[in-house]
Amino acid sequence: MVKPLAFKGDKKTAKKRKRPAGDSDAPTTSESKALVQQPTDQDDDSWVTAEAIVDITGPIVFVLPTEVPSALACDATGKVFALPIENMVENDPLTAEPHDVRQVWVSNRVAGSEKFSFKGHHGRYLGCNKFGVYAATREAISPEESFTCIPVADTPGTFAVQSEWQKFLTVNEDAPADKLVRGDAEEIDFNSSIRVRLQARFKPRLKVAKEERARERITRKELEDMVGRRLEEEDVKTLKRARREGNFHEKLLDVKVKGKHDKFA
Repeated sequence: MVKPLAFKGDKKTAKKRKRPAGDSDAPTTSESKALVQQPTDQDDDSWVTAEAIVDITGPIVFVLPTEVPSALACDATGKVFALPIENMVENDPLTAEPHDVRQVWVSNRVAGSEKFSFKGHHGRYLGCNKFGVYAATREAISPEESFTCIPVADTPGTFAVQSEWQKFLTVNEDAPADKLVRGDAEEIDFNSSIRVRLQARFKPRLKVAKEERARERITRKELEDMVGRRLEEEDVKTLKRARREGNFHEKLLDVKVKGKHDKFA
């Protein structure tokens, strides 16, 4: 189930779980509190930096290389502009988090291509016309709403956002406010090197790491239920190691066969 976007400082509410009548195995009051207080992967609303193309997924924030870090934003009419970021530590873009929903875009791959689409908070897609003017007014994706993200070799952790017209998203702080953000840069330079921040729970590498840790977490009782008998400490260690290494089912069969041999020895 998709969860609503959360911002730093928002209060979290935990749902109370009722104890079924007659359930002697239900957790005690203290155990229930511990379960409620323990965060889950889906509750991780912290923001992290995209380090590779595959990380650009889900809700993201484009951190622009302005003197005071700002984010690419749009209003309800689809006007695109730079909005200063308030949630960060000592103006460090690596700690930037959105404080306004207008700064958040939802990134998705364009079907059948390596390009991305970026949907704004109002349900319309970011686009760039041939004159380098950005807007977010269309409800469907056309070539103008499709972008290529290119890692910037000189500045690891940043990307150049290229439009259909082979031009790059850039900022020019010497220009009027309504022209600070443009899409007409011919080359990749500091002003067109954009950082992308995303919610941690959507970052593929973190998700894989969490899934691996989840596979490692299994109780002795669960293992004994699978085998059908009480296990020696060495068998428990063998099965847990097998879950980490990916050959769990083979080792599980070996332990089951070993139990049958012991029974008829």
